Amino acid sequence: LVGSDESLQQKLAEAILKEKKNFKISIHLATSLPLPSERDHLRPRIDLIAFMIDIKSKYSLKNIEASLAHVDASFFLGKVCFLVTGVGRVNYCSIEMNAIWKLGEVYCSPVLYCELELEGIRVATAQRLLRMLQICAGHIPGVSALSFGSLMRNSADE
Repeated sequence: LVGSDESLQQKLAEAILKEKKNFKISIHLATSLPLPSERDHLRPRIDLIAFMIDIKSKYSLKNIEASLAHVDASFFLGKVCFLVTGVGRVNYCSIEMNAIWKLGEVYCSPVLYCELELEGIRVATAQRLLRMLQICAGHIPGVSALSFGSLMRNSADE
């Protein structure tokens, strides 16, 4: 989970870890990329990167845009998503929705909107991310991250 709101990252990570699953999961919280290289040898494989953008903070979007330059191009084949938080407070938006849609299009990655302050939505978001992670990690036979990513884009286009 990459984003500037560490308390929301922590809450979402806890919600993901509470979900029932039949595989081991490690969640790394980062405010930006790249990750420090001195711990590369200890870092587990990364199967999904969720970039968290706070709709109320232009800094949040700039931080994510700067971080994207440090992601290997192969991750944009179904292993990246953008999680837009704070959508319940549209009156306080600092970021234009077009800028966020454009990120999704340019990086061929799904954009998910949520309000992580609300527990029910946080749990539903955790379940959705966990399902995406299962696919990205290869735990769902017959479904690849690439095919899943194209399904997400097609459903968003309609």
